[in-house]
Formats: sequence, structure tokens, C-alpha cells
Amino acid sequence: MPWPTTEDADLFAILDDELARQRTTLQLIASENFASPAVMRATGSVLTNKYSEGYPGKRYYGGNEVIDRAEELARERAKALFGAEHANVQPHSGANANMAVYQALLAPGDTVLGLRLDQGGHLTHGSPVNASGILYRFVSYGLTASDERIDFDHLRDLARQHRPKLIVAGATAYPRIIEPEPFRAIADEVGALFLFDAAHVAGLIAGGVHPNPVPFADVVTFTTHKTLRGPRGGCIVSRAEHAGAIDKAVFPGSQGGPLDHVIAAKAVAFHEAAQPEFAEYARQIVANAAALAEALAGHGFRLVSGGTDNHLMLVDLRSFDPELSGKKARLALDAAGISLNENTVPDDPRPPYVASGLRIGTPAVTTQGMGPREMREVAHLIHLVLEDRDDAGSLAQVHDEVTALCTKFAPYPPA
Repeated sequence: MPWPTTEDADLFAILDDELARQRTTLQLIASENFASPAVMRATGSVLTNKYSEGYPGKRYYGGNEVIDRAEELARERAKALFGAEHANVQPHSGANANMAVYQALLAPGDTVLGLRLDQGGHLTHGSPVNASGILYRFVSYGLTASDERIDFDHLRDLARQHRPKLIVAGATAYPRIIEPEPFRAIADEVGALFLFDAAHVAGLIAGGVHPNPVPFADVVTFTTHKTLRGPRGGCIVSRAEHAGAIDKAVFPGSQGGPLDHVIAAKAVAFHEAAQPEFAEYARQIVANAAALAEALAGHGFRLVSGGTDNHLMLVDLRSFDPELSGKKARLALDAAGISLNENTVPDDPRPPYVASGLRIGTPAVTTQGMGPREMREVAHLIHLVLEDRDDAGSLAQVHDEVTALCTKFAPYPPA
């Protein structure tokens, strides 16, 4: 029976609207980026039709000889990009990757150290509302009060006291370099395994502007979007000794059939990240973040830790206006065509869904070709919105300025 010939006008009109939104508004969400046409071509390919439970050469379905080649190519490229002994490219997300590693390396109830959620950690680093915090005994470390950097002295004390099976490094809202060596030293001291969650910084690692944790960690997880600029998905790289346990934890332990079209797109992304121009892209992300942070500070905003040396910054709004929550700020900025997210700041008195801060990232605007000059303009526009957030006319005027700026740097120009 042939496919229906009637076009789904309603759905594709929505897609057109989203394309228009991405072309005409500022994307400053630190976990977002613009995938290349090649990545999107692979994601929308005929590989979406195949079912391939298992791994290359060990499938539970026939007809996978081509799929095996695509997955093997993705695995080899991931290993080469990060210098790893083993790669599993099947996780559907970074959260799935983390949970698979826990399943592979831990028993329920084992003790794990992870960064506190309100100080930059991730839900899968032990939040009580997440499966990680339900299944395992997480003990949280945090930041120093003085400089808002990871408190390694406290981390070491906690490790000595609790003797964890695993120590987790990595963050979702931490604006500084995370050095892997101190984590490795503490893990070795107490006989713990070491997982580095590189979800946010994988592209910076590939581009050479963030230390590579692979030589130090037992396992590294990451997402393939964000700074890596690939399709939405996850990946695990590890030492060879953990390969079998990790593979079993992904399939059949926590997932069924892999998304073969997304795995193909991951292979494309790894190839793109291995090119010399990607290193320049990573350097520009960091330079843009520094320029945007400096400009925001010049408008009177307090930056958590005093600035940034990666792709994101955290703005503490309380010194700008104690009554302005992160959620209120985000909604006002949305109305002006500027997309970002509210975020807790260290020791935030507000709950996460309200928060006292904003998380701002530069991967997407850097992909568009914007530079420090545009970052200063963006900071100016953010300041205007938050100063005049109750003035609809002012927000509309800023939206026009945002549209004019983005039109010069359209990520997917009209044909």
C-alpha cells in the first residue's frame, strides 16, 4: 500500500515556524547548538527504518550488515577523537549514558560522590528526584564560598569519610575548567572509580580548549549535541576493562534497539569535530563567552565565580534586582527574542523552577559566526530587557534589534 499523498500541512507549518524562530531569535541556551546539514541529513536518513538490537557482529535481527558498518565507524571515530580504548555510541541521551555506567559499575545502595545540583551539578549526579539519587547513596560536594570553585579539600574529606565506590566529576552549570587530575588523585586515595561527565564540554575537549579527562577517568560520558554540535544523543568512552560491563548495561540493561540514524549522525559529528576548523570553533566559543561575561559585568551583573573560562556563564540577578527571579528574567527575555534558561546559583534561596540566576551559553551564536563585537551587543540587549522588563514597547523594540542581528547570521539561510 502506498504512503498517503496528503501533506501534513499542520505539522510542517509548525516546523517552518520553528525554523523562522531559530533564524530570528538569539539562542543562548548553553546546552543547545545548530547541527550541520550533514548531521541533519544523516539523522533523517533511511537508517531510521532499521531495527538492530545488539552490537556490530552480534545482532538479534537480520539485515544489519550496513548498520554494523555505520556503528563501527562511529565507535572508531569516537575513540580516535578522545583517545579512548572503548566507545559505546548507543545511549539515547547523556542521562541514559550516566545511568548505564552506574548500572555497570555499582550495586544499588553503593556510595557515590557528585556535585550538588544547586552548585552546578546535574540531576543524574544524585538528585533525590532522579533515579540516580533513588538507587544509589549519593553524597554531594560543592563549591568554596570564597571563589565559587570546586572545593577539593571538602571533596577529599568526604571521600575519606564515606569511602565511595565512584566519584563523579562534571557539571551542567559550572563556568570554569574542571581539572580531572585532582579527582583521579582523590579516587586513587580512597580506592574509588572515577567517572567524568563531559556532557557540556565534549566539544571543548575535542577542540583542545578543555583538558581531556580520558587519560585520567575510568569512564567518560558525554552528549553529542551541545558544544560537540552533533545530533541529540549520548556516548560513553572508557578503559577497555570496563567495556563488557558497560555494553551490557546499555543493551540489554537499560535500552532496547539503538537509533541507527542518530548513530550515523554521531559518526558525522565526530568526523566534523576532528577537522582543524573545529578547534578554531572551540576557541571562539570560549572567546565569545569571555567577551559576553565581561560585557554583562560592565552592565552591573554579578557573575558566579567572577567570570568564565568555558562556554557558559552564570548570572546572579540578586545584586542587580533582589526582586527579579531567574524565571521572570527568562520570560521577559523570551518576549524579546532572547532564549536562555533560569538557573540556581550557589546556595540559592529560591527553588530550581524559579531560581535567582540565568545560565547563558555561546555555542549556538558562535556557530552562526558571531564574535566578541556581537557579544557586547547581546549583553546590551539583555540589560535593556531586564531594565525595562515591564514595558511591552521596549521589549518589542529589542525584539526588532534581535531580529536584525540574527538576520545577519542566519544559521540556515534561505535557499
